[in-house]
Amino acid sequence: MAEKIKMPLIGGLVAVISIALVLLGNPPNMGFCIACFLRDIAGAVGLHHAAPVQYVRPEIIGIIFGAFIFSLANKEFASKGGSAPVTRFVLGFALMIGALIFLGCPLRMALRIAGGDLNAVVGLFGFAAGILGGVFFLNKGYTLKRTYGVSKTDGFVLPAGAFILLWLLLLVPSVLFFSTEGPGSMHAPILAALIAGLIMGVIGVITRLCFVAGIRDSILFKNFSMMSAFIALIAVGIIGNLMLGGFHLGFENQPVAHTDGLWNFLGMMLVGLCAVLLGGCPFRQLILAGSGSSDSVVTVFGMIAGAAFAHNFKMASSAAGVTTNGKIGFAIAFIIVVLIAVYNTFIKRKAGESI
Repeated sequence: MAEKIKMPLIGGLVAVISIALVLLGNPPNMGFCIACFLRDIAGAVGLHHAAPVQYVRPEIIGIIFGAFIFSLANKEFASKGGSAPVTRFVLGFALMIGALIFLGCPLRMALRIAGGDLNAVVGLFGFAAGILGGVFFLNKGYTLKRTYGVSKTDGFVLPAGAFILLWLLLLVPSVLFFSTEGPGSMHAPILAALIAGLIMGVIGVITRLCFVAGIRDSILFKNFSMMSAFIALIAVGIIGNLMLGGFHLGFENQPVAHTDGLWNFLGMMLVGLCAVLLGGCPFRQLILAGSGSSDSVVTVFGMIAGAAFAHNFKMASSAAGVTTNGKIGFAIAFIIVVLIAVYNTFIKRKAGESI
């Protein structure tokens, strides 16, 4: 009974924090977006030069710190890795291609729905379709290599990197790139964003919150606990946006969104498929990375590289729609992801059986 109450409360809390961040300066319907914020960080450190999306997002730093500190204090921190790191990097890279075609991660998809963006509802159907595809492979035996214990210092790499980013943001901002217009120029005060991230990091460790697990677990295990958090997030978000005048129902004129239904569907389909194959959504990967998982650190680096690549080669969408390069990038990424799934489901297993 406690679990049935806890998860909806957590979903509602995430919605409240996200709406508060928007009121404090974050872009509309973007209180939190792991994909967008990693993309902004990639731009801030010069990995891409798309001027409207460059800013070191303290929310990401806070999530990493929150997961790191709480997992250490709670004796849940565990340095481990070695589970197909190159494959995980590629899947993280491909996931980001899909997210930037849709313009958001699963968390932002929910927040966009809560703001009345019907394009995100189309994305939700694509997300569910991608998860169903991933569940098919899981049911057929998909697996990556097991993880192993590694040096404890390996688990400190990402928190140390996050600390350096925060230090640069606060003390040496001149070495970073900052947007003067566009989504990157819109942000909550650093302290508020950092505190919000810390809270989300602790929530992520305590609840193992994952925005792909709700659909995946309801299909595989008939467990609807995580789904209740997802539903509560949307419901509380709708109520909050209605109260504050931030709810605008429709397809047109939605913030940082486009109206191409097919590509909203396909972008989130790729995100859902990659997330299942990785074992968690972008938010969950960030929590695991902060808690000592080198495999998730590699995945996060893959997402950052994917964001930089998408903007450098004009694959990322905009309010104007999906680019031709984005469509080509999606096709290549989708084929590679399916090949990874097939290999790790059927071919690798048969090869092992023949030895």
